[in-house]
Amino acid sequence: MEESSGKTTKKHPWFWSSAVASIVLRLVLIVYFPNTLNFSSRPEVSTPITSLRRLAEGYWLKQSSMSPYAGSMYHGSPLLLSILGPLTGDRGEGQSHLLCGLAFVIADFITAILIRAIGQLLQVADIQSLKSLGAKNFPAGDIAALVYLWNPLTIITCLGYSTSPIENLMIVLSLYGACRRLVPLAAFGLVMASHLSLYPVILIIPLVLLIGSGLDTPPRKLFLQPNHVDGYKKTNFSRRRVVLFFLWASVWALYVLVLCSISLKEYSGLGEMFKRTYGFILSVEDLSPNIGVLWYFFAEVFDFFRDFFLIVFHINILFMVLPLAIRLHHRPCFLAFVYVAISSILKSYPSVGDSALYLGLLGLFVNALADMQFSFFLFSGYLGTLLLSPVMHNLWIWRGTGNANFYFATAMAYACFQIILVVESVSSMLNHDRALKKGATPVAKKVQ
Repeated sequence: MEESSGKTTKKHPWFWSSAVASIVLRLVLIVYFPNTLNFSSRPEVSTPITSLRRLAEGYWLKQSSMSPYAGSMYHGSPLLLSILGPLTGDRGEGQSHLLCGLAFVIADFITAILIRAIGQLLQVADIQSLKSLGAKNFPAGDIAALVYLWNPLTIITCLGYSTSPIENLMIVLSLYGACRRLVPLAAFGLVMASHLSLYPVILIIPLVLLIGSGLDTPPRKLFLQPNHVDGYKKTNFSRRRVVLFFLWASVWALYVLVLCSISLKEYSGLGEMFKRTYGFILSVEDLSPNIGVLWYFFAEVFDFFRDFFLIVFHINILFMVLPLAIRLHHRPCFLAFVYVAISSILKSYPSVGDSALYLGLLGLFVNALADMQFSFFLFSGYLGTLLLSPVMHNLWIWRGTGNANFYFATAMAYACFQIILVVESVSSMLNHDRALKKGATPVAKKVQ
């Protein structure tokens, strides 16, 4: 595998130059255009959970010997207050912008490197299956990392001073640890990602599959992976690693709760933290417009039915978890991508930073999804809705020539295009597995 990685690096030297160029672009935009390209007030970029402005308000309250959750401004983790809070202090506007922007640029770069490492591991695991189909083996890791770094949504999120890059880093860190079967690292990433946003907790299923069975492989009934020692054999599920994973997750969760308790002991307790963070996410208290669809629905629904529809919308995500896990258990990395995409569609306060993550993860499967349909249609749809969204928001809020339906229409269209992307990618992956069945049948007969 090391030799393969070395060949890839020599064969594609353009990766590092492109990656460095994307980092330089971010720094130039942050340093020289701090006010012109400041997207921190855009509802598509900044949400009540990820807003740096709200974090700065919470940090100010904490410095004033008040609870950071006083009022209704801050709803994030108290640990972020300790890490990012000092960077939002009154140190001069330029320096504050530079320090916060630098933190998010570093997070984006580390995320891209981890995505590249995951892609290289998947590429090595898929060599045999791609050979059976006679397909080209593109450098999926390089492509996915560059898609993430050069995605306009990722750059806008970085310029909007949203904490989404930190959450994305934790999600990718958990996937990387699971792919390398580094149990403590995978557990740490899952605990931190769930602590920051709650929704990544559903990633526990693909992480368990990765840790127990290894990387993505075609179904055992369809294609048997070769082993260099004793021919073809099945991969056994490691229960010991899974038990260790849950033990490490419990340890990290306890450690995070202790740190949060220490951080809040002078102001409030863990009960208020859960109410102001997870409770705020589940109850959808803030109905300010965003790129999702829940804000409009709960602004219109009668209060008598509010609790019922809250349960319906949130449980809708859980209804998809088990069927997808049963059908895609042999593709845990792809299953993680699907979970991330679904949660970004149905979460209470979505942003373009969530879309940037799953679009980057989609690049990991460029070889398997080479025949995916409606690619140009989806690209045009994403581009059109993201360009129309600020226009409709301006017509509604500032010019007064539109209404909420204008902005909600773009949000609905954006959600539809995301659903089409998920459906088509899953369909294309299943078609890829069927192609492996046809191509691998002669090999399986020889082994028998």
